[in-house]
Amino acid sequence: MYRFLLSRQWVILTLGALALIPTMIQLGFWQFHRHEHRVAQNTLIADNLKAKPVPVEELTSPGHTVPRADYWRTVTATGTFDTAHEVVVRRRTSSDDQVGVHVLTPLVLRDGRVVLVNRGWVPAAADQHSYPPVPPAPRGEVTVTGRLKADETTGASGIKDLKGLPDRQVMLISSRQQAELMGREVLGGYLELTAPEPAGGTPETIAEPDHESIGPHMAYAVQWWLFAAGVPVGWVILVRREKRDREAGEASDVPGSPEREPVEA
Repeated sequence: MYRFLLSRQWVILTLGALALIPTMIQLGFWQFHRHEHRVAQNTLIADNLKAKPVPVEELTSPGHTVPRADYWRTVTATGTFDTAHEVVVRRRTSSDDQVGVHVLTPLVLRDGRVVLVNRGWVPAAADQHSYPPVPPAPRGEVTVTGRLKADETTGASGIKDLKGLPDRQVMLISSRQQAELMGREVLGGYLELTAPEPAGGTPETIAEPDHESIGPHMAYAVQWWLFAAGVPVGWVILVRREKRDREAGEASDVPGSPEREPVEA
């Protein structure tokens, strides 16, 4: 009765179904792990943003790689801005998705070491080879507050660190690169400035990272698992339909058998 399952067509169909099931299950777990990663990251961001501010020197030092556990920690730094070594970071977007630059200004600490401060976003110059108009940094000794971030890398950001850029323009924020240019000790990572707020609202300070939305990954995981469960159900339905059609065809071929109504699929 089920010998048709040994036909080439049904063998291929069955093997394809058997291959789809584990693939869909794996895709479901992939989306589930992405969901777990997003939830864990949201928790980390929220906890670090709520943590009590600490001096930046307690979390980083020259050559230090900021670990993920310290991302977005609120830190403070006291010193004097060195606008002579200020640079802009190209191809950065504002809160309303306009393309411009970030203003990266070194802050010379009291002990002579330097921490990089991302003061925020300004529009790019009309000419990509020109330095854009940048609002001046505060003069004299200041205490700034910001979120600690790790140095940017090509691998993590997907941005190529282009060579031959115009003077005082970079693609990535790198404390090592700026240490070489300045000839001074620069703390690893950098600060995203949150206070004091710039006069006139420019540069535009960088908004807090999103730590509330969890994305659609869990829904995608459930969908893949439902698809996996549906494959064997669909296979059984097709087998039963094929069996029924074959039985109807054999009955209509028997001499003297009453004419049957066509069987609808």
